[in-house]
Amino acid sequence: MVQDTGAAEDITQEVFITVYKSILSFNEQSSLSTWVYRITVNKCLDHLRAQSRRKKNGFFSLLFDKNTGDALHEKPYFDHPGILLEHKENAHYLFEAIEKLPYNQKAIFVMAHIEELPQKDIAEIMGLGLKAVESLLQRAKVNLRKKLGHIYDRRKKE
Repeated sequence: MVQDTGAAEDITQEVFITVYKSILSFNEQSSLSTWVYRITVNKCLDHLRAQSRRKKNGFFSLLFDKNTGDALHEKPYFDHPGILLEHKENAHYLFEAIEKLPYNQKAIFVMAHIEELPQKDIAEIMGLGLKAVESLLQRAKVNLRKKLGHIYDRRKKE
């Protein structure tokens, strides 16, 4: 969820401090890994909320170099300049659209489609029912289709 290495390291430290301070209150209603994962997701969401308050493009700026505009993710395996440009544009539009999703939809979408977690695990991590996770994931997809539909419709016509 957080693409900046420094911020990820800070969040990791915060998570370990929280786990250390709260381990005695762990009630074993879920597995320890799920409990830690939930703390981590909450810390990441707190970080993203704080950044978006400071900067309108907080999440987006973590995905692209602020000086050059280059994507901070791995290059695709095919290095044709036209394909590279298209992938960069697609990533730009996708991350921009993801940034505009509500926090819960964003978190659930990232966990389901980037981290490839099962919906049952996501429900446990987020403290939601499975139906709520399915609903939020569906709403995230609908919102992304609305935000990205005009881009792909325009490309089909070209």
